[in-house]
Amino acid sequence: MANHSLGELYASAQELEEAQPQQAISKFRDILLGEQANDAESIKVKEQALQSLANLYAKQHDASSLRKLLTDLRPLFTLIPKAKTAKIVRTVIDTIATVPNSTSVQLEVCKEQVQWAQAEKRTFLRQRIEVRLATLYLETRDYTAAISLIGKLLTEVKRLDDKLLLVDIHLLESRVHTALRNSPKAKAALTAARTAANAIYIPPALQAEIDTQSGTLHAEEKDYKTAYSYFFEAFEQFNALDDHKAVLSLKYMLLCKIMLSSAEEVPSMISSKAGLKHAGIEVDAMRTIARAYQDRSLQGFQEALKEHEEQLVKDPVVHTHLSALYDTLLEQNLIRLIEPFSCVQIQHLAELISLPLETVLNKLAQMILDKKFAGTLDQGAGCLDVFEEPPADEIYPAALKTFSNMGHVVDTLFNRSQKIMA
Repeated sequence: MANHSLGELYASAQELEEAQPQQAISKFRDILLGEQANDAESIKVKEQALQSLANLYAKQHDASSLRKLLTDLRPLFTLIPKAKTAKIVRTVIDTIATVPNSTSVQLEVCKEQVQWAQAEKRTFLRQRIEVRLATLYLETRDYTAAISLIGKLLTEVKRLDDKLLLVDIHLLESRVHTALRNSPKAKAALTAARTAANAIYIPPALQAEIDTQSGTLHAEEKDYKTAYSYFFEAFEQFNALDDHKAVLSLKYMLLCKIMLSSAEEVPSMISSKAGLKHAGIEVDAMRTIARAYQDRSLQGFQEALKEHEEQLVKDPVVHTHLSALYDTLLEQNLIRLIEPFSCVQIQHLAELISLPLETVLNKLAQMILDKKFAGTLDQGAGCLDVFEEPPADEIYPAALKTFSNMGHVVDTLFNRSQKIMA
């Protein structure tokens, strides 16, 4: 078929996309799998047809057809350059990822394509699909398979000295170790990613990914101020690229502000120009948490967790810090309730915050031991006796300082006498 005829066939298929999608799919498949020429112009039209066909399948949530399409295209792959093949395969896999609940299909597709690339000796393509496969293992929490695959890839890629791919692999390795709560290895992998990145130019999106991972690790160490600065850098880069990950960076920035006890700054950040651009359920979830934190409302916090479970509990970065935030809110809530009293019934406290008596009793004991307030638990009467904070007694510190100075003087005199005697 002549090039202009192939172009006309593509144009006619495009016209049917909205009204008659099945006919459009049939025509797109004819363009891709029919007996057409494979010169530069034809390949360009076929690429466009492939993208349109993949988008149609994605719109219909038909991941299995996308999987079959990759197998059907293999005869075409033998006729076109390897770089084009790699681009097409990765495009189709990316399109499958847009289909909801398609993780299992993505895993199968990646495994199939790895085997095919291995048989065809397409090392460049195989390594990149294996990186995608390791990412899917991380998402499905198959950490053993992810670490095993990453280890194999690192050995190969270091030998080839492909710095850009090395950055991707080390960054992924850092994420896997973060998920396993192995901070030393996560930091080591991130340092390796930074070292490789410093040797080459890396795309802004990848730099933003590195900053996000840096922020995550600093947040793990409770260094929320530094974590905020990294998340802010990542947010600016994602925002400039109009990347959907910008909203996650913004969410983590808001989380850091809450953990730094600066929840009052959250509304102003959300209402800023950049914040309004990414308004949505992710940002609303953090606004609800910030409001509960400001109100010191444990009930509001629990309601926010139930209402926004997908955004708060199922997000591994946020979920890591929810326990600490819950403890802080529980402490603030208890302090707010006992502030006006010198003696209060523990059962009454438990009823006010809708928690089991044993939980409240243990928390009060921990707070007294941590010197969050002065008091004692009278378990016989079931009461908490709260004392006034005793004034700081300066006599003992002063006496200890005097003894220390006296000791220094005696030591000095002894050393001088030793020199005189000598």
